[in-house]
Order: sequence, then C-alpha cells, then structure tokens
Amino acid sequence: MGLDITRPEVVVPVRIDPAGRRGPTPGEARGRRWRGAGPGGYVPADAPRTTEQRIVEAVACLPPGSAATGWAALHWMGARWFGGFAADGAELPVPVALGDRRAARPRPGVILSEDWLFADDVIAVDGLPVTVPLRAVTYAARTAPDDIAAVRAIDMTAYDDLVDLASLRAYAARLVGRRGKRRLDRALAVADENAWSPIEVVMRRIWQLHRCATLLCNPPIFDRQGRHLFTPDLFDPVAGLAGDYDGDVHDEGTRRSRDLMREELTRRAGIEVVTMMAGRGEAARFRYRLDGALARAGDRRGPRLWTLTQPSWWVDTSTVARRRALTPEQRAIWLRHRRT
Repeated sequence: MGLDITRPEVVVPVRIDPAGRRGPTPGEARGRRWRGAGPGGYVPADAPRTTEQRIVEAVACLPPGSAATGWAALHWMGARWFGGFAADGAELPVPVALGDRRAARPRPGVILSEDWLFADDVIAVDGLPVTVPLRAVTYAARTAPDDIAAVRAIDMTAYDDLVDLASLRAYAARLVGRRGKRRLDRALAVADENAWSPIEVVMRRIWQLHRCATLLCNPPIFDRQGRHLFTPDLFDPVAGLAGDYDGDVHDEGTRRSRDLMREELTRRAGIEVVTMMAGRGEAARFRYRLDGALARAGDRRGPRLWTLTQPSWWVDTSTVARRRALTPEQRAIWLRHRRT
C-alpha cells in the first residue's frame, strides 16, 4: 500500500486502522462510505472508478516490486490508444508483473504475470511502478488474442514514440523461451512506426494477407510541382493504389467536403483509392473492393502525375527517431493532425 502517487485524481488504497487515522476502522470498512480495493485495501466509496484508479488499485495491494505492465503501463505513461476497454466497451483486466520471485492470489479484474523481469524493467512514473515501454508492449503483443492485435499493440505504442522498432527487436531477442514469443516475432516482422490509428493496422494486415504488397503508412503524396496532394492511410507505390478508412467522422459536413475534394485530386493525379468502412462483415467486402481497385489501377496508362519525393520545405515525421528529434514547436505544427 505504500505508493506515493502524485496524480491528484487517483486515490491510493489504505488498510484498516483501528484508530481510524490512516484508514477506516473495522466498522467503517463495512459501511457505505468505503469500498474494497484489493486484498486488505479500501478507498472512499465515492472515489471515481477511472482507468487510472483501476490501475493503482490493482498494483497497490500486491507484493512490493509489482508493477503495472501491458496496456495499463502504456496508458499510465500517456499512450493514446490504450484506454483499458475492449471493443465491446467492457473493462480489460489490469495486467500486473510480479516477477518470478513473488506470489499473489488471482482476483477479478487483474491479470498476474510471473515472468521474470530484467533488472531495469521497472520504473516509477508519478509514483506508480510500471514496466518500461519495451517490456509493456512486448507483454501486450505476446499475450494478444491474435496476430493483428499484436501488431496493433506495437504500432500504437510507436505512435506515441514510446518505443522504436530497432530497440524493440533488440529487447525481444532477449525474451528467450517466453510464452507468446513467436507471436511477438511475427508482429515485429510487419510492424510500422507511422500508423496513426488501430483501424489502419487492421486494414493494412487485411490488405497484405489478401494481396501481398509493401504498403506505406500515411505517406505524403505530392504533385510534380511539389504541392502536397493528400496523405492516405495506406499506399501501394507499385500499383499506385491508396487505401483509406472511412469511419463515422467522415460523414460530418466539413470533413466530408474535404474528402470529396481529395477524391477529385486523386483521380486527376491518376491514383486509385480503395476505402474500408466500419461494420460487421466489412473485411470481406473490403477484400472484394480491393481486388477491383487493383484491377483498375493496373489498367491505367500514361505518366504518373504524383510523386513520393518530398520537397525541401516538408518535414518528414514517418519514424520515431524523426519525431523524437522535433522541438515542441515543430511537434505542434507537424504532428497536429495526429491529435484530431
């Protein structure tokens, strides 16, 4: 229970105190003003049940040396795409690394990992012990329900520049004999540092598994005069085929108008576009549309009116290293699109 959390919006669980100074008395703990928060732990009943609160409660009541890992560690460190909820809105259990020298009883809402930790795997962030991003994302990928989810975990951690693929591959090489290592290695072989959303990862893998292709993630495309035309979610430079995900946000008036203008620009430049929509059964429909788009792209004739060559004024942000090198002012300019 001895966590010194510096985030004011979370409450650290306390133990019963017969004197009622450091925690509830036995009688108070049975009342309505307190609720249980792990083995022997209590927090005020009105403490908001946020994702951050769930993470703190999961770690606080476990043996010293325990640390949040997986999605929980990444969320605590500010990763945008790790909110702690499944696709159906259900809360994900909080994964906690115990190391291989500790033991704890399983309890609902918490997943315990007893894999041994490297000496530098645990750090404190705002008073909470968490595993470093390399450990957290490799755990998330190794325990992912499928290969696409493993790639998604890696890509979305790189999105916030918490890991780069070179360091991640070097770290993964040290995880000899770990459960899920083969899934992790498969995911690393196809991961990308420039995906901007989880659904882009899904679309990319559906595309690649259906029609083998080297796809670029969010590449800026220019005309021959160096003017920026558009930045598709995915692009096959060999076929001249772009891929975009069209979610509900694209139905909004101003956004839809921009999308229509972009469609006109791509036609004039000679680029075919295939779109993936939201909804059940969309994967099969997308594969069908992809086949048609590839056929049309193959029938195009004449010179290409587009280029991937970036003009001198453009700042390339396609890798973690490049983004980490930006100043705060440059990030505000060149990465603003990633926060819309």
